[in-house]
Amino acid sequence: HCDGQILVTPDMLGMNTQFHPRFVRRYAKLSEDMKKAFKRYRDDVKQLKFPTDAESY
Repeated sequence: HCDGQILVTPDMLGMNTQFHPRFVRRYAKLSEDMKKAFKRYRDDVKQLKFPTDAESY
């Protein structure tokens, strides 16, 4: 059973910066943090800082 909460979650968390429905209150700006996290991940991989031996099998 779903009452629509899944549909508004990304908007409520600020994951979409292109569109903001007016019936949803934005409680966070996760898109900014997500962009920063993905950039840090990319940089670590390019610089061979990730994965380390401790993070590998």
